[in-house]
Amino acid sequence: MHTPLRVVSIDTNLVRHLIETQFPQWAHLDIKPVERSGWDNRTFLLGDGMSVRLPSAEGYAPQAEKEHRWLPILAPQLPLPVPTLVIGGEPDALFPWKWGVYRWIDGEPANSGHIADLSEFAVSLADFLRNLQQIDITGAPLAGPHSAFRGAPLSVYDEETRKAITQLRSIVNADLALTIWNDALSTTWDKSPVWFHGDVAAGNLLVRSGRLHAVIDFGCCGVGDPACDLVIAWTLLRGESRAVFREELNVDEGTWARGRGWALWKALITVQEYRNAVNEPKRMDAWNTLSPVAYGAFLI
Repeated sequence: MHTPLRVVSIDTNLVRHLIETQFPQWAHLDIKPVERSGWDNRTFLLGDGMSVRLPSAEGYAPQAEKEHRWLPILAPQLPLPVPTLVIGGEPDALFPWKWGVYRWIDGEPANSGHIADLSEFAVSLADFLRNLQQIDITGAPLAGPHSAFRGAPLSVYDEETRKAITQLRSIVNADLALTIWNDALSTTWDKSPVWFHGDVAAGNLLVRSGRLHAVIDFGCCGVGDPACDLVIAWTLLRGESRAVFREELNVDEGTWARGRGWALWKALITVQEYRNAVNEPKRMDAWNTLSPVAYGAFLI
């Protein structure tokens, strides 16, 4: 996994400084860090109705500018709420990149425990992605470093994935993992590029009253192969809901195989990175995704 350089220490004091110096009209508002606010960006609650979102490292800085440019265009064409930029912040002596103040969206990160009907959830998510893929791509950013190569060919991560399979072969069915990976690499997206979100993960899908309410964090969005947006089929959906999701999106065999490959890559490198951190939530989530590889359910 490519780790961006030049990490900045981001805490409440820094956010307070940025608000006071650039948007003093909000200097009186409380600032609180958001629990599990993400890796690429750090998020803080500003008062009761806004959030502050800052790139966590130099490699993620282009994501903020991309969101500022494209979210206002995408939002009116999507069937669910997405982040709304209130105002963009500028770099200063203490923080070297652009950042933003957004409208706060209420909701809980998706998990099966508070989703009323997982198949209904799958239908709503598929409808969202279908609408996203139909939006005009004129001038949109092609998949690349800004999207962590989501939307690009999976071969970008071939060496990294094979290395992880080798290093984890004591706990993973390496032969099956290689079969899944090779199946994914054997296919390509041969249609016109379409919009993709790039990180359709449980933490970026907000649930209210048991239903999918909003989709957040478009930092990895772009245009290219939408297979990367299928990862949720293996990280959250199961059985009927997975089948419903695929049917609603009308996904062909090759795209489904590449989506499975994206899910495998991410789970492998996360388990590898946090292998010795037994209680690390990221490791536990990744292992829950990866464990079906041991008995073949991952192939479904």
